[in-house]
Amino acid sequence: MAVTANTNETYSESIIKEDLSSALTSISPTECPFMAAVGTRNISNTYFEWAEVDLAAAVDNNSKIEGDSGLANDAPHNAVRKANYSNISTKVVEVSDTANQVSGVADAQTTAKQVAYALAALKRDMEKMSLNNAAANAGASGTARVTAGVPAFLTTNVNRGTGGANGTTSGSGSAGYPNAAATDGTARAITEAMLKSVVADCWTEGAEPSIVLCGASQKQTISGFTGNATKFQEVDGKRLTAAVDIYISDFGSLEIVPARHVRSRDVLVLDPNYAKIAYLQTATQKELARTGLSERRLISAEWGVEVTSEKAHGIIADVS
Repeated sequence: MAVTANTNETYSESIIKEDLSSALTSISPTECPFMAAVGTRNISNTYFEWAEVDLAAAVDNNSKIEGDSGLANDAPHNAVRKANYSNISTKVVEVSDTANQVSGVADAQTTAKQVAYALAALKRDMEKMSLNNAAANAGASGTARVTAGVPAFLTTNVNRGTGGANGTTSGSGSAGYPNAAATDGTARAITEAMLKSVVADCWTEGAEPSIVLCGASQKQTISGFTGNATKFQEVDGKRLTAAVDIYISDFGSLEIVPARHVRSRDVLVLDPNYAKIAYLQTATQKELARTGLSERRLISAEWGVEVTSEKAHGIIADVS
């Protein structure tokens, strides 16, 4: 038997295919701005590592004698082995056979739509965990592995309140994975001077930050920064611009992005070129055993946060 041309069959609906990685990527970037901005890579183990190399500081006396035969070796540029753990995140949907058959508003009750909603919720969970000040956990029998969030990695370009302290890593110096999150300090109001200081620190370390992620309150406060220009303009007596979406610093332009899932006490200054979402298993769905007159689907991903260079990013922590 033949199928009429252009019939929309379940086999062609991408949202109910096993591999959901492309669907995960297409979910609104404004909902998850961190994941939308950074790259991705594949990993092959639950504990994954990467190399972080710092170049020696520039000097102003690199002058040698002509024909010098006693040149000494320079210090090698050895890499620091940084690491994190992968994290398994899941959503499970169950839809009755009846719900799949009846006619509902926008067919929201069907398996395909419920999988789509669950996938969007999964991505929001991943975004929130990526931006959370959480240490990594290797897990154990009966204990879930946890991937460390970006704030736990940041130790160089930081501005913290009284009592605030950087997190620690499992290895010597800055090597290894974050085994303790940063300590929260006394909250204080964010100022333009704080933002300028952290941006300058990032630039001094060789980074070119381009995104500032902040919560609703901090976005409104930053919109009150005056800089050296008048930003409020009335157009035809009907429109008043009272937002700062682009902050032009001495070291480049930064997009001020409101992020629902960043901690309200953190403002992150990021160079997206130096962070990734690492996947051990990309987002997929699998059928689970039926429960009577219902079908169940598991949506899952195994992933982790990779901060390629923590010196490329900065944080203004403990903001009220």
